[in-house]
Amino acid sequence: MIASPLLALSASPAALFAAEPENTRGLKFPSIDEIVVWPAKFGGFNKIALISLIAVVVPTILFWLAAMKGKKNPIPRGVQNVVEASVDFMEKQIVMPTIGPDGMRYLPMLTAMFFFIFIGNLFEIIPTSHMPANARMANPLMLALVTWVMFIGVGLKHNGLGYLKQTLFPPGVPKALYLLVTPIEFISTFLVRPFSLAVRLFANMLAGHILLVTFSVLTLGLLLAETMQFALVPLAIAPFLGLVAFTAFELMVAFLQAYIFSLLAGVYIGGALHPAH
Repeated sequence: MIASPLLALSASPAALFAAEPENTRGLKFPSIDEIVVWPAKFGGFNKIALISLIAVVVPTILFWLAAMKGKKNPIPRGVQNVVEASVDFMEKQIVMPTIGPDGMRYLPMLTAMFFFIFIGNLFEIIPTSHMPANARMANPLMLALVTWVMFIGVGLKHNGLGYLKQTLFPPGVPKALYLLVTPIEFISTFLVRPFSLAVRLFANMLAGHILLVTFSVLTLGLLLAETMQFALVPLAIAPFLGLVAFTAFELMVAFLQAYIFSLLAGVYIGGALHPAH
């Protein structure tokens, strides 16, 4: 059974086709478990854990190399340019619009989130992997909980209990409406925010992964059919082109999901830092 587009592309015809009588043999689509679950290796260290580790190690090495080269050569080049451009992007496109000048202290956290999500997402289209780390709920949930703890902590640190008062009892609302407004504000701010952050990232990456698996299986089903092989080969062009197009599309999605998650995290922290706004 095929667990990813790569496995589909590398499996033999005998492995791709179900063990049925030859006159009824056909390519079976992998179950959802086979699409998202990877066998544990090395005492429970599975593929998602490996990708997550890489998503931590790669940006760490990039920033370390940029820092070391920056000490030797003040003129940025190579990896220094990549890192400086990334930090500049995070500052101007996420931190300043969502938090303001006071948000520079949160730049490292938001940058780390962005790189961790983006690199983890990229493995959806990287050969030998074809599985985004964020297509499993563990990573998005962990990131959402970190954001949740962070913006509540920021609100309490800078505004005390006044943060909860201004959030749950918005000024200017008639007192009689607080019976309706306060529960809505509590649910939307403290419950829905982390849930929506996690589900948005998880659902988008899982949907893209299933989409690529579908087009891979369709292409292989037509190319490796044992009957009418030459007649079916031209029909494989359409799903193959779809696979190529959606692979490019998923590259954009990988970036957008990292950007949106970091942007919303910045919005939530900015709202906690300045609740009156």
